[in-house]
Amino acid sequence: MVKTQCCIAGGGPAGLMLGYLLARAGVDVVVLEKHDDFLRDFRGDTIHPSTLTVLEDLGLLEEFLRLPHQEVAELTGEVYGQLVTLADFRHLPAARPFLVLVPQWDFLDFMARKAKLLPTFTLRTGAKVERVLEEGGRVVGVEVAQKGEAFAIHADLVVAADGRHTTVRESAGLATTDLGAPIDALWFHLERTAEDPPRTGGIIQPGAMLVTLNRDTYWQCAYVIPKDGFGKLQEEGLEAFRQRVARYAPFLADVVHSLRSWDDVKLLNVQINRMPRWWREGLLCIGDAAHAMSPVGGVGINLAIQDAVAAANLLAQPLREGRVTTRLLEAVQRRREWPTRVTQRMQVAVQDEVLSPVLARSDAPSSVPLPVRMLQRLPLLRRIPARVIGIGVRPERVRPELRG
Repeated sequence: MVKTQCCIAGGGPAGLMLGYLLARAGVDVVVLEKHDDFLRDFRGDTIHPSTLTVLEDLGLLEEFLRLPHQEVAELTGEVYGQLVTLADFRHLPAARPFLVLVPQWDFLDFMARKAKLLPTFTLRTGAKVERVLEEGGRVVGVEVAQKGEAFAIHADLVVAADGRHTTVRESAGLATTDLGAPIDALWFHLERTAEDPPRTGGIIQPGAMLVTLNRDTYWQCAYVIPKDGFGKLQEEGLEAFRQRVARYAPFLADVVHSLRSWDDVKLLNVQINRMPRWWREGLLCIGDAAHAMSPVGGVGINLAIQDAVAAANLLAQPLREGRVTTRLLEAVQRRREWPTRVTQRMQVAVQDEVLSPVLARSDAPSSVPLPVRMLQRLPLLRRIPARVIGIGVRPERVRPELRG
């Protein structure tokens, strides 16, 4: 049996950021990551200004920006054949007013390296949480399987940061409410050539939406489809799918042949849900474990990091002193639930009012939608979606006592 003050299930952005912050405050932390490394593709790869500001609070920003990355100051899109600017981040009140595109494994490796320098931080990889351990109705730890062995970790607090497919939440018997999602997304890579347009953005045509993220040497693409529509695409055949992509994005026509099988196309089953209660005695859920986000706006990773910062701000000293109460866990939810609800409400509105009608169309409209035309006529309006995407609702800052 291992004993620690805080055991975090999940070595994603929320788990590693929380573990790092708590360890900086002198809390004994064990982070459990079920995989042996962070090398998994098609994860959220956008680091937003809100997260860059957190890294600046911690004195890590300049070193982080030395990693290979791309910076996006504007989001553009081709809407029914017209190129438009949808968001302008250059005027945001942030440490760096732009999005950073970086493979998530690079970000996680960076945070893990920094955390491992702290004496009270432990990262166990290849360690899968099987279930929570309870005594007298309180969660007191987790049962872990690692390299064929099973053992228990007892902790003053268990944090579920193990994503939307969380085993911790289910094992603890906590409920979640599904808000519904009418879309799914197909992720794939395509080679990028020097002649390709440099912009990161999206393409909207009747019946389709394609997002293309400029990753320097390749495009990371997301093809949005109606919910549960992947099977129909597969029935039509891979060549028909290649032709669809080439039709909507002609600059990709010469490289779509690199999709050699459906194994090169990954289905993201889009979910939007949240827990009515994020905690019970001895347990707290954060990030996607507490509230799965839609890929709309790419805000999921950054909202999860905001949860981690709020949890560390409120819980670091009580954990160090051995006095974490359910009242404090409830305070974390109160702090983060309103931003979560507002963000999800906006995502649902975009899905229901924009994406679903676009995917259902078979004919081109007579003009670009009015909101898009307004963004073109009044450039100041572009700062609104930039603020929502880049900074979000009630962003968190690391408290001064955790920065030292």
